[in-house]
Amino acid sequence: MDAKKKAITVVFCNAVVLLLATVAAQACLPSDRAALLEFRSHLNEPYIGVFNSWKGQDCCHGWYGRAKRKGVMTGSISPAICKLTQLSGVTLSDWEGISGAIPACITNLPAMRHVDLVGNKISGVIPANIGNLAKLTVLNLADNQISGAIPASIARLTSLTHLDLRNNGLTGVIPVYIGRLKMLSRVLLSGNKLSGQIPESLTRIYRLADLELSMNRITGPIPPSFGRMSVLATLNLDGNLISGEIPGSLMTSSISNLNLSGNFISGKIPNAFGPRSYFTVLDLSNNRLEGVIPESITTASFIGHLDVSHNQLCGKIPAGSPFDHLDATSFGYNRCLCGTPLGDCGK
Repeated sequence: MDAKKKAITVVFCNAVVLLLATVAAQACLPSDRAALLEFRSHLNEPYIGVFNSWKGQDCCHGWYGRAKRKGVMTGSISPAICKLTQLSGVTLSDWEGISGAIPACITNLPAMRHVDLVGNKISGVIPANIGNLAKLTVLNLADNQISGAIPASIARLTSLTHLDLRNNGLTGVIPVYIGRLKMLSRVLLSGNKLSGQIPESLTRIYRLADLELSMNRITGPIPPSFGRMSVLATLNLDGNLISGEIPGSLMTSSISNLNLSGNFISGKIPNAFGPRSYFTVLDLSNNRLEGVIPESITTASFIGHLDVSHNQLCGKIPAGSPFDHLDATSFGYNRCLCGTPLGDCGK
């Protein structure tokens, strides 16, 4: 990259709106200014004046905006953005009204490091050649109306650390090749129409801390190797069609937020708790679990929220922590559970 021309980053957050450009010791190039004005012409924000500073020639240092209150921006993302060849990031987040498709030409911007379009009405598909953005670290397209499959080229985003595609209309399976992205720390795919089984390859992303696959159409068993991931803290699989049994390895893993509710999981709650078991949330409700609540659960170092309601559990609820701070709703709608906080056994 030219030493005098470092990068351009366009950031439009709802609470704070900024245009940041770094160009050493010179004004913005006329071509960049023209592209920015064309980009701006496709957006409409009439109430809080986020574009008021977009005047004059120096678009690299003087064009910015600040919003002290929430606004709504409409319009679309103009392909003119692709003329900013040194663009390193674009954030158009939580404006609620930006619609249309993501320009496919955005995949031709080699300096791009983050794309954050969360909270709009963007439709269409994820550009097929998204994998061309070799430097991309953040891809956040959550809370939009994006459809289609997750493109195969995403396997080439080897610098990606944060992938958030929640609450769209994505279909197809979770690609096996996501497991090649070893830098990922967050994979958030909840609230789509994804189907098929959970790829075992996800368990080989050793930096993965948060995995959210809730509210999809995922089938099959839970891979036991999730319990051997050293930094995985959140595993949310609720609201799917998952079957099979709960792997015992999950009970003494690094996972502290485990939500398996609303599936077709059967068998018993694993009698595998111990001092390493630490859960801020352990939700096993609305499944087909049977048998007793294992005594070993009382040896867990901490369980903040426990829900085993709407299963087929039976027997006496173990005494002591964590049960001493839970109410009856955590245990309701089972076959024959008894004891505190439910009724006494044998009555």
